[in-house]
Amino acid sequence: MHQKNKSDFIYGTRAIIEAIEAGKEVDKLMIQRDVNNELTSELIRTAQQHTIPYQRVPIEKLNRITRKNHQGAIAFITPITFASLDNIISEAYGNAETPLLIILDRITDVRNFGAIARTAECAGVHGIVVPSRGSAQIGSDAMKTSAGALSYIPVCRSMNLKETIEELQNNGVQIVACTEKTNDSIYDTDLKAPTALLMGSEEEGISPEYLKMADKHAKLPMSGNIESLNVSVATGVFIYEAIRQRSIAD
Repeated sequence: MHQKNKSDFIYGTRAIIEAIEAGKEVDKLMIQRDVNNELTSELIRTAQQHTIPYQRVPIEKLNRITRKNHQGAIAFITPITFASLDNIISEAYGNAETPLLIILDRITDVRNFGAIARTAECAGVHGIVVPSRGSAQIGSDAMKTSAGALSYIPVCRSMNLKETIEELQNNGVQIVACTEKTNDSIYDTDLKAPTALLMGSEEEGISPEYLKMADKHAKLPMSGNIESLNVSVATGVFIYEAIRQRSIAD
């Protein structure tokens, strides 16, 4: 079992409240399901005020993370500062650049997430959007796998991915769903316009709801015996096809 880095989380209800109020960036918050006291209520209110996602979990889940006196609460701290999607889009347009973003739908593997961040930063992608639930923990392991790229590329945490997709579309950004469930090749798909590449989990792909919302569907042509690429590799191919098309158009 993977040993979590001690610097990745803090525990204890009061300690977590103080950390949030001191401006620490909390990636995920777990609160014991059957603990309902005044301090826990204060923690939940504080999390809601700072739009921090939290889960009510059984004590066994908390005990697997630490056997110390966690008082029914553990918070995972992220070394990055989450960015505003509005700022990323307006800054790109303000710099006369064509926005290129990545949306990750339930990418839970930390190594895949770190590798995607590394490629995206190297290619000049403007930002990565991740859902607040069901995504890889952005801790020291992700930072290490990204080779430090997460210190540079903006990451947006979306509390509602459906609304975020709609917000991007309203700002003139096309959503391109990268999926094998289409006949349209990535090489025949116009990526020169403002674009957000939507990548799904390796197990289930892109959620059906988001597939329907996408403006375009595109796939990578496959000639071998294996039907799909690792998601971080596939993301890299899609990113650089967008870069290639834009360099030709310039």
